[in-house]
Amino acid sequence: MPFLASSVRLLWAFCLGMAVLLWGCQPTPTPVTTPASAPVPPAVVRIGLVMKTLTNPFFVDMESGARRAAKELPIQLLVRTAAQETSIEQQIQLVEDLIADKVHAIVIAPGDSQRLVPALHKAQRAGIHIVNIDNRLDDAAIQRAQMQPVPFLSVDNEAGAYKAAQYLARHIKAPTQAAILEGIRSADNARQRAQGARKAFAENPHIHVVASETANWKIDEAYAVTRKIFEQHPDIKLVFASNDIMAIGAIRYLQERGRTSVQVAGFDALEEAIAEIAARRLVATIDQQAAEQGYQGIHLAWRLIQKQPVSPLTVIDTRLVTAESLPKQ
Repeated sequence: MPFLASSVRLLWAFCLGMAVLLWGCQPTPTPVTTPASAPVPPAVVRIGLVMKTLTNPFFVDMESGARRAAKELPIQLLVRTAAQETSIEQQIQLVEDLIADKVHAIVIAPGDSQRLVPALHKAQRAGIHIVNIDNRLDDAAIQRAQMQPVPFLSVDNEAGAYKAAQYLARHIKAPTQAAILEGIRSADNARQRAQGARKAFAENPHIHVVASETANWKIDEAYAVTRKIFEQHPDIKLVFASNDIMAIGAIRYLQERGRTSVQVAGFDALEEAIAEIAARRLVATIDQQAAEQGYQGIHLAWRLIQKQPVSPLTVIDTRLVTAESLPKQ
């Protein structure tokens, strides 16, 4: 019995030693800790750009300038466009969608100077900054809505149109009939351009404006309106179109009818218009730097978000483009 007890004690000691040895061979677990002050990524600043359409190359250039600004700033740019320049209700819905998306700012080239104001007022009440580019919102409508002041960035549309029409009128020394193709009449830039053209034509006593009709910025409508005007006034020799798209529509009609002596001027300096000037079918256009408007508009919105002061009005220079000003081939 003493021998058996001794053996049992030896067996227990052996087992205990092996257990201790095996436990010591287990890998030591690495503690996982989470820093109490782990950096949190900043919220993404989101800016919406609302334009009239992308069927007009002018707004393609504007978007290009806005995207250039977005590459320079820590922002996410959301570009929204309506189907046509006359799709005002769709543009209003785009503003509503951006309000729901909780963007920090909206940069807008409004298709209508008054009808967009209620939606933009709603955006302001939601804490969204508004920057107005290209076509100016109506001051009276802004005041009636009790909106906060909205910074505006564009060109002097009246002065630009005056330059183009004055160039058309420069050599007129005999009685001459003229026509004006207007944009959307509820848009401030359309009114300003028509006014600038009338002013330039009125300064030449030999020029008489016999027709001033809207073609709503559209090429096909400009073709049809030009046909109607020339059926009523076949002796017209000068046409000022308030944008290049309408100028091209007018030129198409005139070329088809062999009316190559009629002088046409436009506004926007689109690539297509520059080609028409080089071909001597368009006399002049106005470069209003669409890309620069998009670029500076986004920077204005960024400064507003950063609570930096901005100017209530930023005017970008216009440039008269003629065959003489084009680079020599």
